[in-house]
Amino acid sequence: MVAPRWLNTKTQPIAIRDVLTYLSKAALREKLYNNSYDIFGPEILTYKEMLLQFAEVRNLKRWIYTLPVLTPKLSSYWLYFVTSTSYKLATSLVDSMKVEVIGKPSAINQHINIAPLTYKEAVEKAFIIIEQNSIISSWKDAMISGVIDTQLSEHVALPHFGCFKDIRSRKVISESFTLRRMWSIGGETGWYRFNFLWKCRGYIDKLFGGVGLRRGRRHTTELVAGDALDFWRVLLASKEDKRLLLYAEMKLPGEAWLEFRIIKDVLYQRAVFRPKGIWGRAYWYSVLPFHAFVFQGMLNALVEE
Repeated sequence: MVAPRWLNTKTQPIAIRDVLTYLSKAALREKLYNNSYDIFGPEILTYKEMLLQFAEVRNLKRWIYTLPVLTPKLSSYWLYFVTSTSYKLATSLVDSMKVEVIGKPSAINQHINIAPLTYKEAVEKAFIIIEQNSIISSWKDAMISGVIDTQLSEHVALPHFGCFKDIRSRKVISESFTLRRMWSIGGETGWYRFNFLWKCRGYIDKLFGGVGLRRGRRHTTELVAGDALDFWRVLLASKEDKRLLLYAEMKLPGEAWLEFRIIKDVLYQRAVFRPKGIWGRAYWYSVLPFHAFVFQGMLNALVEE
């Protein structure tokens, strides 16, 4: 791997579980009031050493060569294309990697008895959580990884005026089956029908600087508001109301929503697009021929066992 020279920047990584332990044990301790404390792991490593140790944990052989000619912008593009991060998040990460982050001497361990994990131990435990499908949250779900920069609640009410709509419905055979399929959509499961077309749309989105499909989903069967779901953001996920509402974070000349809702044993699937200018209208009509089989196929797959 060819990498920028600031992979030699030093940092002091700490496991997320140790951060949470510090925070939870520090809560309401009067001795800690009105003071600040650095928390950090037991090792000082360069980013290069972290990558190589990660490879070692995963039984991979890797060689990294640093070059002085890779600019921050080029590095951001490199990180964006080879990982599941968005370009905005990649830019923030690259900018931060130029700054050395080493903790200052701290008396926190005199008040809270913790033995922070080493970097390798943290990586190993993280993969145990991944293998158990027990991830509680992911950095890919961070708002900076998408396009929404306001409250999710501002997008929950579907617009009506000036919008194009594709509304389809089918009688539900088994409500529990349909809800299970709704809550499993995307990620490794895919979009049930014509999944290669969804992948093509993801590649095109990635090519033009969008999030693409690489974000996947946090959990295979659970969804909560705020979760990233491929190139969508979950606005609302309520099994009680039998409603799942997604907002598009792909590159679009407009805004798009996709809703699944069961009302009186009927599944309603609504795609709503609010175009921006003539290019938005041109986009809608260009993809309209695909709706007949992509959206109908998806609806059928949500109902048919």
